[in-house]
Amino acid sequence: MSASKTQVSSFSPNVPNVTSPQNPGLKRGPNGTTFVSSGIPDLDKILGGGFSLGSLVMVMEDADAPHHMLLLRNFMSQGLVHKQPLFYASPSRDPRGFLGTLPNPRSFEDEKSRDLPHPPSFEDEKSREHDPSNDKKLRIAWQYEKYIGEPQRNISSSNGARHDYCNDFDLRKPLERQFFNGAHVDCVSIKDLTNFTLLQDQCATFLAQFSRKESKVSPAGRIAIQSFCSPQCKYSNMEWQMLSFIRSLKSMAQSSNAVVVVTFPSSLPSPSCSKRLQHMADTLLSVKAIPDEDKEMEKLLTGYKDMVGLLNIHKVARLNTQVPLILETTTFSLKLEKRRFLVLECLNQAPVDGSSGDSYGKSGGCSGSTKAGPLEF
Repeated sequence: MSASKTQVSSFSPNVPNVTSPQNPGLKRGPNGTTFVSSGIPDLDKILGGGFSLGSLVMVMEDADAPHHMLLLRNFMSQGLVHKQPLFYASPSRDPRGFLGTLPNPRSFEDEKSRDLPHPPSFEDEKSREHDPSNDKKLRIAWQYEKYIGEPQRNISSSNGARHDYCNDFDLRKPLERQFFNGAHVDCVSIKDLTNFTLLQDQCATFLAQFSRKESKVSPAGRIAIQSFCSPQCKYSNMEWQMLSFIRSLKSMAQSSNAVVVVTFPSSLPSPSCSKRLQHMADTLLSVKAIPDEDKEMEKLLTGYKDMVGLLNIHKVARLNTQVPLILETTTFSLKLEKRRFLVLECLNQAPVDGSSGDSYGKSGGCSGSTKAGPLEF
């Protein structure tokens, strides 16, 4: 052949997670994926960076507790902090009033008190006296520990809140008015909705601002739909119309630089409709309340009294790749640090009494054999 062809490999190297200075709310991921933060730092780490742009996130609600609102509030607040346009739909009469319940980012004073080392206690000083060889090392470590990680801070000059890729949000403080100044927020009530044409047109108009065909880099958009299959909505029995709308919404999101989060009560629609909604999700989460007086679970799990609920991850969006993301665990406990900040923790099983039931380490027979002792092959 006279003309040599350039060899192009289909291998896509992992791109390091880099936050753009022009768009602090965006982070690059592997295989050309771009993430936006969920508003929960622990959830971003679990998902590998956050919610992928162009993806549909479905959250299955629990009928016993509104824990899905914790995820939705942080998701919406994170977008407003980064000046990302927001479209919010709710079955309430006044959805704009819900904006007053959004949490505020952790203040610089709270961040500083958490990050800075605490002075040594009396017990530490007493134990140090018994080991004089460590005095010099401890003195040097205490002197220079305050400089560790200092260049990575990105503090806002307005209210001292951190404007990084993901913030810690204080659930006891409402979002300050300055974050709403100049923000593009559309609020729609879906309670009296009888035809999805109007809602679909509104979503299409909103997502048209973030078309990927545009050459310039624009901020990402966020759509939050609360309690989509709520029984107080007039369309709650129009299952095929609901499925058609979600399918259309997912298609529009795939061609835009936006993320769509939809919460729905999975127990209210028919089982077939609920399964179809779950199947259409790129990222599928569910929340579950914990009973206050569950003695069996309290014995089974450590830190049970500090839990407010459970978060299950059923599916994680994997765009531009066929390699699935395998998580070490899919169930996490929802906890409130100082009753103000939402954190996720892996479930830790409490020690089990060996006298109750068969333990994991007990040897057993092979191929259904009940004979105890070493395995015979």
